[in-house]
Amino acid sequence: MRITTVLFDLDGTLLPMDEELFTKAYFKGLTQKLMPHGYEGESLISAVWAGTKAMIENDGMSTNETVFWKAFSALLGEKCVEDIPVFDDFYRNEFQNVRAICGFDPSAKDVISELKSMGLRIVLATNPIFPAIATYSRTRWAGLEPENFAYISTYENSCYSKPNLLYYQEILGKLSLSPGECMMVGNNVDEDMIAKELGMSTFLCPACLINKQGKDISVYRHGTLQELASYIRSL
Repeated sequence: MRITTVLFDLDGTLLPMDEELFTKAYFKGLTQKLMPHGYEGESLISAVWAGTKAMIENDGMSTNETVFWKAFSALLGEKCVEDIPVFDDFYRNEFQNVRAICGFDPSAKDVISELKSMGLRIVLATNPIFPAIATYSRTRWAGLEPENFAYISTYENSCYSKPNLLYYQEILGKLSLSPGECMMVGNNVDEDMIAKELGMSTFLCPACLINKQGKDISVYRHGTLQELASYIRSL
């Protein structure tokens, strides 16, 4: 089947980054923002991890947004729900400083433009554990705009997370796609390349490789974003 749609991961794929450095900078900024509002650093971070775990394990009965705040408030109290505007303000402002620890690949914008010129639909299939405001910011850090994508997964519009195959099936269902017409591009062997199990084509970008289980990546077609474009042209 001809490829009609290319799904891209964001962090470490279109936006070069060291995941550990990103997480440290993110938590540092979030803690500094929330401490004046009565939050203690370690308990705040623990609650964020609890909310993240809830999203990863989401069974699809609620959005990731709902399950995050349920788990988060279970540890820190219902007051935190009233403080959601403070969190949103953090993403609009202080979160932007985290951009300094990310890299930049100018080819990302060029490759997206080239693929769109081929008539391909482009989806941003980033793990939906962040709100849209944070996801759109990281998209712009990569030199792109949300409008470049036919669909972007965020915690507001998703009921599953990577590496759950139901995350990919949810996107396929929303866009009326079959796995055979899609290609998933990402840097995480466990979270992105798992789409192959559904019948999607895959392409691994190893510049910021995450391969926690040490799998043999030779089983996946892999290369730079420019090599991805060349490969798709050859299909």
